[in-house]
Amino acid sequence: MKVFGIAGRSGMGKTTLLERLIPALRDRGLRISLIKHSHKDIEVDRPGKDSYRLREAGCQEVLLLGRTRWALMHELRGDAEPDLDYLLSRIQDCDLVLVEGFKGGDFPKLEVWRAAVGKPMLWPEWPGIVAMVGDAPDLADAPPHFSAAELAPLVELVLQEAREVGA
Repeated sequence: MKVFGIAGRSGMGKTTLLERLIPALRDRGLRISLIKHSHKDIEVDRPGKDSYRLREAGCQEVLLLGRTRWALMHELRGDAEPDLDYLLSRIQDCDLVLVEGFKGGDFPKLEVWRAAVGKPMLWPEWPGIVAMVGDAPDLADAPPHFSAAELAPLVELVLQEAREVGA
């Protein structure tokens, strides 16, 4: 299993890029999984549902199984957020795990940046950025730069730069 990240500040277009990148990688016959890190509280269950009520009653984990999917929710209950290596160990067998977020993680990643958003780039302060996509200016020593419209070269970049987990 390999890992590759998509990084960028909020509003830069990471999810939009992933929506295009994932089908292109699947077209190559790859089994893709995703880990998304958010600094916000997330809620994947709905108040009033049995699973929500039982999780709120104190369960550490609740696994939901339906006809078309299953989901495991784990409550941190004040514990520290787990690191990426732990989360990767929880992913079932696949070829590639795309990671959205974990900007500071030392694994290969593509930074998505648009000047119009008005936020600074992560590069060069953040580790692992091997390329940029968007309208980044040409800067000395900057990593390779791609347009968001250039899907084929981005797929090749991901395939070349993705790192084996545990390597």
